[in-house]
Amino acid sequence: MSNTRIERDSMGELRVPEQALYGAQTQRAVDNFPISHQRMPAQFIRALILAKAAAAKANVELKQLSAAQGKAIVDAAQGLLEGDFMQHFPVDIFQTGSGTSSNMNANEVIATLASRLLGEPVNPNDHVNCGQSSNDIIPTTIHVSAALGLHEQLLPALVHLVQVIERKAVEVHPFIKTGRTHLMDAMPVRMSQVLDGWAQQLKANIGHLQDLLPSLQSLAQGGTAVGTGINAHPQFAAGFSRQLSSLTQVQFTPGKNLFALIGSQDTAVAVSGQLKAIAVTLMKIANDLRWMNSGPLAGLGEIELEGLQPGSSIMPGKVNPVIPEATAMVAAQVIGNDTTITVAGQSGNFELNVMLPIIAQNLLSSIELLANSSRLLADKAIASFRVNEPKLKEALSRNPILVTALNPIIGYQKAAEIAKTAYKQGRPVIDVALEHTDLSRSQLEVLLDPEKLTAGGV
Repeated sequence: MSNTRIERDSMGELRVPEQALYGAQTQRAVDNFPISHQRMPAQFIRALILAKAAAAKANVELKQLSAAQGKAIVDAAQGLLEGDFMQHFPVDIFQTGSGTSSNMNANEVIATLASRLLGEPVNPNDHVNCGQSSNDIIPTTIHVSAALGLHEQLLPALVHLVQVIERKAVEVHPFIKTGRTHLMDAMPVRMSQVLDGWAQQLKANIGHLQDLLPSLQSLAQGGTAVGTGINAHPQFAAGFSRQLSSLTQVQFTPGKNLFALIGSQDTAVAVSGQLKAIAVTLMKIANDLRWMNSGPLAGLGEIELEGLQPGSSIMPGKVNPVIPEATAMVAAQVIGNDTTITVAGQSGNFELNVMLPIIAQNLLSSIELLANSSRLLADKAIASFRVNEPKLKEALSRNPILVTALNPIIGYQKAAEIAKTAYKQGRPVIDVALEHTDLSRSQLEVLLDPEKLTAGGV
């Protein structure tokens, strides 16, 4: 066939597309796994290419590769990263559990390009994969790609969301609304107190995520097949981490115990658990926004979110809270991703976890989804919503739960009778309290002042 060429590996000959940079092992994976038609994430492939460049630099220093071979590998990797590299990585997510197919895909592509640059053969296994095994390079790449995703995407997005919330809290501080517990009327709160609560949730999540970074930046590289370091130079792990740190500007270190980092994915499970916690926080914020925005006539109508698009194909004029809805769906997906990662983390059988590709896919998917939705939630929902002050005041004036402030003076039982009467008659609680207590209107106005009732919060 004119549009293919013959490639060879340890299992024999195989036809490969003529223009493909990859070789026989990649083609076997393409043929063997036509499952999801989804490739490994671009963030993962980028980290894998960076890891190959770092490995080549370390191996040149350790005299495991010639300077010319190392330079060709590094230049090939950098050239890939500067272009549309994903076209050269067709392997399905659902592949061999070690990720060997993706590792060999990278080895073959880089070897082809390096051979062209050097003018002599660069071998995928002997040169590009020097000092490595799929069993340590793929766990390493999971850690590297996730760490870069947190540093470059998610943490900046969460910080931005916190900053937008805190600025909005200052803007809405004058507004007081009816608080709600169990979705039922409760004591009043300032709008700023609601938003400050959201900001504190996110700050706690950021702190927990940052606490996990040292573990995530600790790498399995140098353990090779089972953790013993066979076929890797004794100084390779340290040299690799140093070179990778230079390439990425993120500080990576050799793992203290390579058996643990190859045989398990506990760090990925822990990071995913924290991503799930962030998803839960975003779900709470999104749902609060949706409830406060509900109506505008038959719902709470406390705020009005920015109108971004028509909300119905049949009901003219309807506008929906689309950004909080999208955020809630992201949260649901991240929670599902965490379940998959939890199950996959249990597949650390003896010296190797064998669900590495799906861990990588779901971990990086969660990072990207949370980062993107956090910025949208900040910029297209929180920053731009408008407070409906008349609606807030109307609800506050009719809230019988304000009588809680009278408990120390008239007792819980008497206050409950006043609240029930006010609710049943649809009257302001201050009027009913005036009839059923010895307190004057001026005293009641001070005791039931919503602004005063929010002063205890911090």
